Amino acid sequence: MVEKNSTTEMPTTYDPKAAEQKWYEYWIKGNYFEAGKRPDAPTYTIVIPPPNVTGMLHIGHALDFTLQDIMIRTKRMQGYDALWLPGSDHAGIATQTKVEQKLREEGISRYDLGREKFLEKVWEWKELYANTIHEQWAKMGFSLDYSRERFTLDEGLSKAVREVFVQLYNKGLIYRGKKIINWDPAARTALSDIEVEYKEVQGNLYHLQYPLKEGGGSITVATTRPETMLGDTAVAVHPEDDRYKHLIGQMLVLPIIGREIPIIADEYVEKEFGSGAVKITPAHDPNDFEVGLRHQLPQIIVMDEKGTMNEQAGPYEGLDRAECRKQIVKDLQNQGVCVKIEEHVHQVGHSERSGAVVEPYLSTQWFVSMKPLAERAIEAQKSGKGVQFVPDRFEKIYLNWIENVRDWCISRQLWWGHRIPAWYCEACGELHVAHTDVQSCSKCGSTSLKQDEDVLDTWFSSALWPFSTLGWPEETEDMKRFYPTNVLVTGYDIIYFWVARMIFTALEFTDQIPFKDVLIHGLVRAADGQKMSKSLGNGVDPLEVIEKYGADAMRFMISTSSTPGQDLRFRWEKVEQARNFANKIWNASRFALMNLQGVQASDINIQVQLSTADRWILHRLNETSRDVTRLIDSYEFGETGRLLYNFIWDDLCDWYIEFAKLSLYGEDEQAKKATQSVLAYVLDRTQRLIHPFMPFISEEIWQHLPHTGETIALAEWPTFDAALESEDAAREMELLMDLIRAVRNIRAEVNVPMSKKIELLIKPSDSSSAAILSRNEEYIRRFCGTSKLEIGQDLAAPDKAMSAIVTGAELYFPLAGLIDISQEISRLEKELSNLNAEVERIEKKLANQGFVAKAPAKVIEEEKAKMSDYADKRDKVLTRIAELRG
Repeated sequence: MVEKNSTTEMPTTYDPKAAEQKWYEYWIKGNYFEAGKRPDAPTYTIVIPPPNVTGMLHIGHALDFTLQDIMIRTKRMQGYDALWLPGSDHAGIATQTKVEQKLREEGISRYDLGREKFLEKVWEWKELYANTIHEQWAKMGFSLDYSRERFTLDEGLSKAVREVFVQLYNKGLIYRGKKIINWDPAARTALSDIEVEYKEVQGNLYHLQYPLKEGGGSITVATTRPETMLGDTAVAVHPEDDRYKHLIGQMLVLPIIGREIPIIADEYVEKEFGSGAVKITPAHDPNDFEVGLRHQLPQIIVMDEKGTMNEQAGPYEGLDRAECRKQIVKDLQNQGVCVKIEEHVHQVGHSERSGAVVEPYLSTQWFVSMKPLAERAIEAQKSGKGVQFVPDRFEKIYLNWIENVRDWCISRQLWWGHRIPAWYCEACGELHVAHTDVQSCSKCGSTSLKQDEDVLDTWFSSALWPFSTLGWPEETEDMKRFYPTNVLVTGYDIIYFWVARMIFTALEFTDQIPFKDVLIHGLVRAADGQKMSKSLGNGVDPLEVIEKYGADAMRFMISTSSTPGQDLRFRWEKVEQARNFANKIWNASRFALMNLQGVQASDINIQVQLSTADRWILHRLNETSRDVTRLIDSYEFGETGRLLYNFIWDDLCDWYIEFAKLSLYGEDEQAKKATQSVLAYVLDRTQRLIHPFMPFISEEIWQHLPHTGETIALAEWPTFDAALESEDAAREMELLMDLIRAVRNIRAEVNVPMSKKIELLIKPSDSSSAAILSRNEEYIRRFCGTSKLEIGQDLAAPDKAMSAIVTGAELYFPLAGLIDISQEISRLEKELSNLNAEVERIEKKLANQGFVAKAPAKVIEEEKAKMSDYADKRDKVLTRIAELRG
């Protein structure tokens, strides 16, 4: 390995654009993100939730992928054989809808083109947006292993899809049947339950009278969809409802149509609700469908796949369903059978993709029998062998759904997607399900076979993503080495869509859970808390953020603003703060490097005589390394960001670098070399810690530092080192920093600038504090700006002076002519009030039996120590007030 010394001077300002392009190209050219190069190392795997090839990545993707990149970069630096597998999803209905919209703008439809030509158009679309997604990944600095990139319609994944379909079919877990499904009349396809969005809609409740065929009288029913009455085949009442018992079995006459329908008894009906009588439309309502099966009722479909009324609708044939509703209500009112119309707010299903109102529709489709698959997933979760949800509250949501799961409609009347591997013999009707194209009928020998026109639900192939991407059903080396994966990162909005289905299929086909952890994050919302959307115009393009502030600023802001499971608000001022943080890191590094000219990696030695400040910053670096590692492993990225920010901005930049100047600019060569070593060591490790969050600026700085590596992306992760622990240095620096802050605060209060020297008298509270202060007189003189400094336990408080109390010492400032005695007493009284409040707060806490019973002994002792400290400061303030008044 070539040794690098620090000779090149860093530019005055950091240029994100230049650094981002340069280093991403460098990483890709060096193949630094490729897994499989550490055969003896433990593995760590994340498969990217594949973005849809429907357009550009949004700010939600940026959050999701940045969190994954932080984890994968950390694990790679920790020595793992880390794989982050990229890919994209064909997104059947979503992509087809986009392409059809584009064709409509050109005045043509998919039917004008035909299946083959239309699919060529969709593949063109896919290539365009897949390239766009690649460019965005690069702009955001994602360390993906492109050598293993997959697409849900590529050859390998198609093979996996067929294998799963055939196996499930042969086990009786996939079947073809006629059921009520959710129908999208705009896209003209079936939808699964979770592809339906329910929206609150202001509608009407129509009360209709159905006359009895004999004996006069009628039964009143209520509906929100009067157009479906044309498909009614019964009216149901509860068998124990005394109002209707005598009518069960009699016939009603369906208004307008004149068809006779029976009155049936079924416990599905709630006696107390409404009139206690319910119209039954088996072909247009899922509950009515079940009632119809129990009573062998006819199933009359009254509209076609476009939502247009068909020949069964009688006089309304050819009308759109919405127009039919208006017309039929008028006709029912004219006949006197629409007795009441009430305003009614209710939940109406809409297609997630097209936005059309979903029609419950009787249709022959393919289904997965979910109960047997769910049972295995439930058993795994409840036995402690399931996935770990973070936060764990999402486990209940997941379990509740799978415990109540319904069969999954997997067929879609689309052209873009995995075509169902089923063939029908046109001679005898025999159904063949197979891995490969069927050439002849096994029943009659005919070669006239036709493949099913439908494709599979997008989520069918996505459900296989964690293992199909690694080569399953083949026993590939990647499958053996990298499966199961370690963590899935996703939003709470697709737990049902995707997470549950991956768990079902993984258990069924690999006998293992697909990932150990599921990290659930929230949505990125606008600054005012609204959901981002095109219609509101409040969306944020991650590339716009990068253009303005750089990728590192966007990554740091979005990842450290997030809390597992919670939504976050995007605020431009937070990105600006992150950019300022990057600039702070740059400026501090630039200063350090100016004082490290010519230093070689082999020159760095921290096992020498070190100053208090040197030992302290190593101690703080050590603590930060430990805590950052723990927090990343716990997915607490917001807390990680806070720790890094405080360590870099406060400890390193505001304190240590200032303290280091005394040695760097001093005459003691040994002290200078020691500080240079510590500065180089700490700066190097700091860049490594920040690298997963801010990869570009950390690489740029690191390449200027003395080191022996090719890229920070493969540099060793900083770990806790007991040898760097120095509680003594931490205590010393805490006292010094408290003292310096107190002096600066006093100066600010009385408007004495740092350029004006002051007298400072320090009375240590004990011999230990006295020794610390004496050892560090040089720091005190430099950072307090003293003309005269006295330190002694026997010092008497001077007359007419300002004072401050810190833990371990009393400070006096004889600032004759600059101090107003009454103002100083007022200030001390305010401090006394604050100290009294703190003492009272802790006294109440310690008097609370609930707290004392539950809190660990260490916590109680810490609270007692705090109270003793506050009480000591209070006594000293009281004494000082008395002295000033005396």
